[in-house]
Amino acid sequence: MKTILLTSAGMDVKEEILKILPKPANQIKLAHITTASKVEDDLSYLEKDNREMSKLGLQVDEIDIEGKNEPELRKLLKNKDIIYIQGGNTFYLLKYVRESGFDKIIKDLTDKGVIYIGVSAGSYIACPTIEAANWKPQDINIVGLTDLTGLNLVPFLISAHYKSEYKEILKREISTTKYPVKILTDEQAILITNNEITLVGKGKEIKI
Repeated sequence: MKTILLTSAGMDVKEEILKILPKPANQIKLAHITTASKVEDDLSYLEKDNREMSKLGLQVDEIDIEGKNEPELRKLLKNKDIIYIQGGNTFYLLKYVRESGFDKIIKDLTDKGVIYIGVSAGSYIACPTIEAANWKPQDINIVGLTDLTGLNLVPFLISAHYKSEYKEILKREISTTKYPVKILTDEQAILITNNEITLVGKGKEIKI
């Protein structure tokens, strides 16, 4: 069964993460892909997620995909139950997702039932394109990426970290994209199990 959980803020929806674990948390082997966070100044969100993972007893292996190749990554990600792709700069992340061969590996792993959890940038790259990372709150394209094609694991775009002040900007941007858009607060996530798409977490679906 293919299981994908796309979040704004990772462990802020840990109750939803616990619901999809295939076995007790202390038996779960999780690969924490932290590449997107390397270019961020404020790493409090990363530290918070690490603390929550530790509290849950997850077996966490922190992995940076930059500078790795496909055979190395296949070895590192072998026998993992969850691939947890942390937030940060979406453009930077996508550059190394492609260069390392992670884009090919993750499709194989999700097809085999390994759970994909995306956090912000990690959610954006799962979409058909990462164009929504250019909306609000905005990522800066620090690597000069021109091809914004994502992993295409889901048929829609995500707009993470929603706040009411972004409403007009999102309304304008959504009108220019050809894809459906799912808007998430930090307390929400989208769960995809096989082809079933469900909003989970707190609060109603945001429609603009």
